[in-house]
Amino acid sequence: MAEPPANPESVDTIAAISTPPGRGGIGIVRLSGPQAASIAAQLVRLRQPLEHTRARLADVLDDSEWFDASNRIDEALVTSFAAPNSYTAEDLVEIAAHGSPVVLELLLRRALALGARLAEPGEFTQRAFLSGRLDLTQAEAVRDLIDAQTLTQARQAASQMGGALSHRVAPIKQSLVELIALLEAGIDFAEDDVDVTPPAEIARRIDELVGPLDALEASFARGRIVHDGLTLAIVGRPNAGKSSLFNRLVERDRAIVTAMPGTTRDLVTERISLAGIPLELVDTAGLREAPRGYLEEAEQIGITRSREAFADAALVLIVLDATQPLNDEERALLAAVEGRPALVAINKSDLAAAEDHTSAWPHIAAHPTSALTGEGIPALRDRILALATGGAALEPGLLTNLRQHKAVTTTLAALTDAANANATSIPHEMILLDLYRALWALDSLTGQTTSDDILNLIFSTFCIGK
Repeated sequence: MAEPPANPESVDTIAAISTPPGRGGIGIVRLSGPQAASIAAQLVRLRQPLEHTRARLADVLDDSEWFDASNRIDEALVTSFAAPNSYTAEDLVEIAAHGSPVVLELLLRRALALGARLAEPGEFTQRAFLSGRLDLTQAEAVRDLIDAQTLTQARQAASQMGGALSHRVAPIKQSLVELIALLEAGIDFAEDDVDVTPPAEIARRIDELVGPLDALEASFARGRIVHDGLTLAIVGRPNAGKSSLFNRLVERDRAIVTAMPGTTRDLVTERISLAGIPLELVDTAGLREAPRGYLEEAEQIGITRSREAFADAALVLIVLDATQPLNDEERALLAAVEGRPALVAINKSDLAAAEDHTSAWPHIAAHPTSALTGEGIPALRDRILALATGGAALEPGLLTNLRQHKAVTTTLAALTDAANANATSIPHEMILLDLYRALWALDSLTGQTTSDDILNLIFSTFCIGK
């Protein structure tokens, strides 16, 4: 892992606009580094000297007459944070002006002319990580919080920023380090009457590590859903009420609905939130078989895309018509979702009793609905949510991305190798190689042994100014 420079003076000062592009009520220019305060004092005319954590009023003056008070173009609020008590653990200054792009770009241009450098994407947070203010899971959570589209995602990111995942990993790492120390002592001090750890004790300690790691690895299924969401494809025969159900679920008239079969010709998508879980709904064209040349080309293309959406979706909602018997296409759909997360809505239940259309397919949960009256829609939402989450409740310290998941699975694989080596009486020196590999993988989770290449890849996904 890259280490922070020993001499703070060797670190350059960075600057960036930290608010989104465009016009707004407030815009912020942020500076971090040893010259942050001195540069900020030259960017604006302060009405009082800068002081740690105190906001100071200042005037932003026009370039043409820099020190002429008559050329004030804006009023700003300047807040200074002295190292190490700042987000980056460096001297940090934030200048909050009105959100005019002209004013913000003027301030940034002046800062660069005075010796600051334009910050790279995520560089403020990367400096916080390198200074030890955040570990890597917390740094990733900063990006997740910025990207959050639901309150549940924001809560999850805030929990990670508070160190929930790090706290969950800490006792596992401590137990692993203790096991390594025990084996190292037995090797280094064998001639000083230090007992060699028996295989049964090693096996017991490894088993104690595997249990919580298995639970942590299993949390990825839930964490990934909260982080990324899922896609739900709504499929069925023409005129079964797919688009009407789609509109009910998104709570607005997003898809065109008519009494004519085949109205939907292309995929219609909409992103919603169910109890904080992001869900992308895909309304598809009605599926039906017909002789070549019978269907219009547009409808045929729509059916092809519907089959692709059906194949790609994480979840499937099959819509059946309560007023019609099953046809061959619907039987094929019901058979095709066996082993996949799927459920059935028997729509138009207000017009006819919802017969048990799915008795031959016990692997699918069927639910009567009426897109016209809204009957059964709340229960359908609950069933979709349960299907998406597996019924699991949100827990602290979830794995939320592939990098984290890989670190844990690599740790588990190394511990499995250590357990096998121990069971076959391989010398402790060789067992230690596997245990150190497990420790390295666990350390990579929080960034203690992460390479510069991986760090650069992670922080490059941040926005500039964060």
